[in-house]
Amino acid sequence: STKIYEISDTTKDFLKETDKEISMKVLAVKENTDERIVTFLNKYVALSDKIRMEWIDPVLHPSALSEYETTENTIVISCEETGKKTTVSFDDILVMDEYSYYYYGSTSYTSFDGEGQLTSALNYVTSEETKKVYVSTGHGEQDLSETITEMMNKSGYELSEVNLLMSTSVPDDCDLLIMNAMTSDLTEDEKTMLQTYLQQGGKVTILLGETEGDKLPNLTSIMSEYGMTMENGYIADTTRCYQNNPYCIFPELTVSGDLAEQIKSENTHGMTVNDPARDTITTVPFMSTSDQAFAVTQQDQKQGEYILGAYAKETVSESSSDTKETETSEENEGENAEVSEESAEGTEKESRLTVISAGSLINEQITDTFTELENTQLFMNVAAANFENVKNVSIEAKSLSVEYNA
Repeated sequence: STKIYEISDTTKDFLKETDKEISMKVLAVKENTDERIVTFLNKYVALSDKIRMEWIDPVLHPSALSEYETTENTIVISCEETGKKTTVSFDDILVMDEYSYYYYGSTSYTSFDGEGQLTSALNYVTSEETKKVYVSTGHGEQDLSETITEMMNKSGYELSEVNLLMSTSVPDDCDLLIMNAMTSDLTEDEKTMLQTYLQQGGKVTILLGETEGDKLPNLTSIMSEYGMTMENGYIADTTRCYQNNPYCIFPELTVSGDLAEQIKSENTHGMTVNDPARDTITTVPFMSTSDQAFAVTQQDQKQGEYILGAYAKETVSESSSDTKETETSEENEGENAEVSEESAEGTEKESRLTVISAGSLINEQITDTFTELENTQLFMNVAAANFENVKNVSIEAKSLSVEYNA
């Protein structure tokens, strides 16, 4: 009933496309291992002929723990081609209820995360590079929830925080900048940093908070530059709402691919499309209300169809920062001339600004209460869409809680 042995299409597709040999060393006494883990490992490994699994008994071979620099009841996963290695503990697969253990002395388990942990580990060891994601601070932003943080870690993103007020630019190694529910505006310097970053091929994802647009003029001006105008007030949709609450909306998705089936948001701002600042910018809405929605303020109710999510992309030319960096000596003048000429042509990159009108999309109270919704899946797919060779392989743990009939 808990469906712990069911393996998603996400994992099946990932394993089907994997062309690298993967080694899995299970350092545990097989006869003493929980049957659920043994059964799941057998089913998982059977899906790919690229995985070689071996059980190593640490009681019979105690030196194995030193050799693999780990502890008992751990799976060591490695890929010789990339040279990367990671471990998955049985405790991360079969998650114990610590409250019951410490307060009542009973052993029970809350969730089973076999698929999520293994697919994440395989994705890490087979990936050639890791994407660095920065989360902005200093403007009253909401922290990313534990659920989202765990899913991003599973997908192989490396998360860090950045306060642009304390920087002179967006970090050079930033592959994606996330700004989650800001309550105060960017400074003029930060606005310039963000514009420069985008114009150099950067990727930015913004989730709007409950602050009105007129209190965030610098942020909304960047949105306007990329073809998005924030409407005043909050959006109510009388047609696509949750239990007759027009402010809790199930948006319509107009994206290609399996991004989501249902989404719930509340206190949502709306957007409309405006002409972007440059002809090279293309703005694409992917989430909207019905045409029976209203932008509600204290003074007015403005009916229309409003955008709840959109991205803007622009192909930019990345030329060499300075041709004199290629100059070393007169002896290499000819070679440097070639390099300078090639650098002058530049390489093309695609900048991408994604705006979701409600930070509540990934609010932990919503995503953990309404687990059947696909909010987290949509957000993770939005993150992965910024990169050509990155896929969303984050898979949530399966609950082992007993469900009773009413």
